[in-house]
Amino acid sequence: MDQEQKTRGGEAIYGRVVSAKDLGQAIRSKRKEIGMRQETAAGMTGVGTKFLSQLENGKETAELGKALQVLYKMGLELYVFPRSADPFKEQ
Repeated sequence: MDQEQKTRGGEAIYGRVVSAKDLGQAIRSKRKEIGMRQETAAGMTGVGTKFLSQLENGKETAELGKALQVLYKMGLELYVFPRSADPFKEQ
């Protein structure tokens, strides 16, 4: 993940998303954090195991609507704002 990405024990947790791979790593980190198997998480989020696997592996062509659905059901949020107005940027 990007250098602004927070890590724990070398594993990506959350942070700035600049690629499909970053998004997938954040989702995988959340799933592992809550101790959920991929099959269970797929069922809980309403997607197939194959889709969730591909999403977690950074598939560039993953369907946006389903990806947003996974984020929401996993308790994650996605924000979009101009880089110039980055509320997380250190002052």
